[in-house]
Amino acid sequence: MTTQPATRSEAAASRASWAPLVGLFLAQVLMSYNVSALPVSLGGMVETFGVPPTDVSTAIVTYGLVVAALVMVGAKIGQRVGWVIVFRVVVAVFAVSAVLMILAPTVGYVILAQALAGASAAIIVPSLVALIAENYHGRQQETAIGSLGSARALAGVSAFLIGGTLATLVGWRQVFVVVLVLAVAVFVLSFRMRGAPGNKAVKIDFVAAVLIGLGIVALTLGVNNLNSWGIISARPGAPFEILGLSPAPLLIVIGVVLVQLFFLWTRRRTKAGKVPLVSLSVFGSSRERAAVYAMFIVVALEAALNFTIPLYIQIVQGRTPFDTSLAMLPFNLTVFFTAIIVVRFYRRFSPRTIGMFSFSLTTVALVWLAFVVSNNWETLPTILGLFVFGVGQGALVTLVFNVLVTASPKTLAGDVGSVRGTTQNLASAVGTAVSGALLVGILSFNVASSLADHPELSPELVSQIDLDSVNFVSNDRLKGVLEEQTDASEAQVDAAVALNEEARLSALKLGLLLLAGVSAIAIVPASRLPRFRPGEIPESVATGEEV
Repeated sequence: MTTQPATRSEAAASRASWAPLVGLFLAQVLMSYNVSALPVSLGGMVETFGVPPTDVSTAIVTYGLVVAALVMVGAKIGQRVGWVIVFRVVVAVFAVSAVLMILAPTVGYVILAQALAGASAAIIVPSLVALIAENYHGRQQETAIGSLGSARALAGVSAFLIGGTLATLVGWRQVFVVVLVLAVAVFVLSFRMRGAPGNKAVKIDFVAAVLIGLGIVALTLGVNNLNSWGIISARPGAPFEILGLSPAPLLIVIGVVLVQLFFLWTRRRTKAGKVPLVSLSVFGSSRERAAVYAMFIVVALEAALNFTIPLYIQIVQGRTPFDTSLAMLPFNLTVFFTAIIVVRFYRRFSPRTIGMFSFSLTTVALVWLAFVVSNNWETLPTILGLFVFGVGQGALVTLVFNVLVTASPKTLAGDVGSVRGTTQNLASAVGTAVSGALLVGILSFNVASSLADHPELSPELVSQIDLDSVNFVSNDRLKGVLEEQTDASEAQVDAAVALNEEARLSALKLGLLLLAGVSAIAIVPASRLPRFRPGEIPESVATGEEV
């Protein structure tokens, strides 16, 4: 009897070591831990640098902005130079960003460090799928792909637990020592990975790269600074003004125009028979576009909640990062386990059913939280709301990624990875920026409108306070400012603190209701999600070769 010789992929699968996967798993943990550690460290950074929390949120926004702006060109660089070499270089740069975080003397260095981390992640994100395609096949590849989703969720849990403990007991800088250790471990393990040499035939469309990069930067900067620069009229904090108008909405308009020019340029290049930066076939049907919309909304909601809760617990309540960890634990643990379990339902329920049900859960949870939330995050009703939101969130993050990858032709898998990286990180940046601007904007409006209900706060006293710079502060911080910078009496200080408490809680409740509205709107694109089609990632994702 003769036996059929094993194919190359079968042979590779039979002898592939799990060591490369450990490195790739930790690389995903590295990126996710870094992002999750920033909200945990929010209170410590605000105290160390003496800046408002929205300044620290700029670092979070910067990371997502840079990844979103560069991930498409990052995928092409990896294919052209070779994934393993590029992977090692950017992991080393990520380690440098961690050192900057640990030693940062000002918040500006924190923002620079996150810009470097974002530039590194712009190549790490597409490299994960490409290196899995090069190192694993068959069942091993399915296991490897599934591990990335659980790694992201696990990093969120560990960041809040480990990071919260370190930030409370030692200091926020030590939280990023973990990032440095992870980066070193990934760099060492990268020498166990194998990869094809770079493909010099891969062309990079630099015009498209500049258009999409600048478009994303303009959009995100505009959204992030709507509150500080002004929604329409320029505020004193605006860097410049145009006929008295704020530059923030102008940047948003410029961003939208540049993104449209990117699509026009890409269509023109495709018609001319040239290779585009990313194939627009990924957005070829309403179903694929629905998956992109759903991914954007679910990641933006997660980012908004991950910024809002630490902001309120650490800044408003003046509690420790460890308290934040405990408050976020139900949510993060639920996301982690749901992300792993939901794949078991793909054969029994359609993506449409899972997607609509999950967005319904997140909507109900946010409405519930808006009504039950109080100055104590550890009440049973609040924990229940976070648990329900976590179930919907965990199911959606895994679902939309898997559906987007499998719904497109295998030849477009690399482009899908680029679109996924751009969408997720742009959504994370926009979600954080919008939630910060929204909450501060509502707070400012609430404070101004509530003054009439507190006649003990005289116009003379109010004139000593800059209502244009209202931000989230603790009661102790507010008392200190009023006592040191105004001539307020003890009764007036108490009245101002009471007003601020009411305005803060009202801003939080209204903010959660608005997020619930966004979640409810997302049920519409979820109803158009394409089918899930299991299959193997082609090696062209790594090499960029036509297949």
